[in-house]
Amino acid sequence: MSFLNKLKNEIIIADGAMGTLLYSYGTDSCFEELNLSQSEQIQHIHEAYIGAGAELIQTNTYAANYLKLQRYGLEDSVKEINSAAARIAKKAAKGRAYVAGTIGGIRGFKPNMISLEEIKRSFREQLYCLLLENVDGILLETYYDLEELETVLAIARKETDLPIIAQVSLQEAGVLQNQTSIADALTKLEGIGADVVGINCRLGPHHMLKTLESVPLPKHAYLSAYPNASIPAYTDGKFHYEGDAAYFRQSAIEFRNQGVRLLGGCCGTTPDHIKAFSDVLKGLPPIEEKETKAINKVIVSEKPSSSRELPPLQDIVRERPSVIVELDPPRKLDTSRFFEGAKALKEAGIDSITLADNSLASPRVCNSALGYLVKQQTGLRPLVHVTCRDRNIIGLQSHLMGLHALGLNDILAVTGDPARVGDFPGASSVYDVSSFELISMIKQLNEGLSFSGKDLGQKAAFSVAGAFNPNVRSLEKAVGRLEKKIEHGADYFISQPVFSEEKLLEVHEAVKDLKAPVYIGLMPLTGSRNAEFLHNEVPGIKISDSIRNRMASLKDDPVQAGAEGIVIAKSLIDAAAELFNGIYLITPFMRYEMTVELSNYARETTERLSRRKQHA
Repeated sequence: MSFLNKLKNEIIIADGAMGTLLYSYGTDSCFEELNLSQSEQIQHIHEAYIGAGAELIQTNTYAANYLKLQRYGLEDSVKEINSAAARIAKKAAKGRAYVAGTIGGIRGFKPNMISLEEIKRSFREQLYCLLLENVDGILLETYYDLEELETVLAIARKETDLPIIAQVSLQEAGVLQNQTSIADALTKLEGIGADVVGINCRLGPHHMLKTLESVPLPKHAYLSAYPNASIPAYTDGKFHYEGDAAYFRQSAIEFRNQGVRLLGGCCGTTPDHIKAFSDVLKGLPPIEEKETKAINKVIVSEKPSSSRELPPLQDIVRERPSVIVELDPPRKLDTSRFFEGAKALKEAGIDSITLADNSLASPRVCNSALGYLVKQQTGLRPLVHVTCRDRNIIGLQSHLMGLHALGLNDILAVTGDPARVGDFPGASSVYDVSSFELISMIKQLNEGLSFSGKDLGQKAAFSVAGAFNPNVRSLEKAVGRLEKKIEHGADYFISQPVFSEEKLLEVHEAVKDLKAPVYIGLMPLTGSRNAEFLHNEVPGIKISDSIRNRMASLKDDPVQAGAEGIVIAKSLIDAAAELFNGIYLITPFMRYEMTVELSNYARETTERLSRRKQHA
């Protein structure tokens, strides 16, 4: 008899975590490989859950797919591992329990990192392996990305008539990370063909029960729930769960009252937790009706809490010529010269001072702290760079919320140079997200939503620039990246420095049809060594032979070399002003006098051009 027939009139108790037990035994590698090397241990765990009252167990195959096994060099062992897992589970069951072939989700909070085509190929391979072993059903669990689960569920439903359990995982109670409500998500999964729909992982009994309050009984499918034992603790280099089995005993009736007919456990649960469920619910009939509660949604204010004092730069540069200047935060604690430069640039009439985020992976004074002080002391608009290198997704959201609180609304989102190129080559580079995803996340804050989809109660007011490297072999591909950034929400772009009029013309032709404006980067050279370093060692910068030769001819006269760098930069400003409304000047080595002179020259040049056009 199919376990679906049993679910018509009974509550079925499922098993609990496999990985938690293996980890507690000292295993900290590929759990799925143990199906081959330690099959008896896996079988004993299955038997322990059956002894505790589990009537449905799952194969030890959560991550036994090509994409995840690849991390361990086991991608060619997909069939061997899945087949062994199914046989072990069936041997342990001995007809006392149903065996569900488990296939876990692949995408996490970065859905775009793995294409659906890759997921489809990997899923089909694992699915066929489990079906060939005649499992009693398929369990799709721990899917944070609804699109992924809908995709694989459709494949599974087409390939088999076996019962399919489809379970989502939530970052926040009641809602998926794409803002779909749990009730709507489960209805969609039922419509695609899932026989059992529910929730597993991430949430403990408290939040899972609260989530289920908004979920009506499915029309044709049944509800499932596999809560975590607790929030994991981290002690002496190891994760552990402190959830009490007695707590699960107390929540068992509440899960029944929410309409759950298939009840198991996820991370941190043990046979003791499953026995607690079984002792309370065995023999009790499932409920046939329930009342749902609406999730109290916080109403996000339509207006940002920190209203903008100035229009965003993308609006300014569309209406008139605009100059912004990068002035790097200092590497040392003395900030006096930095603020001298900021005040001088304010007097030069620039629209914004941009502050890099530890450029070239070398630590500097925090750019958000300096940005706030610049705004307070000079009234100049700070444009703060934010990299993906130094902060995980938790730190990024916290950092951005802090910028919002400080009223620093202008951001340049960049991936960031890898840590190995900087002062601390042994430091780690985080890169939880790319610049594309960071842009999307910042724009999500503008909707009043956290990265995980949680309501923040008010909207941010960020204007987001994207980085643009025009010094590449294929400008067409570079512009393609810009278009992709626009799709993710970029409002405008700031380019790496350009050092020739030919390149300016080439870039203008490439970006003229973009929907977002571009600030073209220009930087004065200080000497021959500076030019050679930039050309040969700094990613994304190339300098023409003619300019390098000009600087080389003055390598023994630093004063004259600096003056020549100004002359070259002014010539480029003349050309750039004819083609771009936005000019981005980069200050070399805190020599702000150079960018002050060039800022004044750029303003005079654009004013002259404007008068000429008016009289034309």
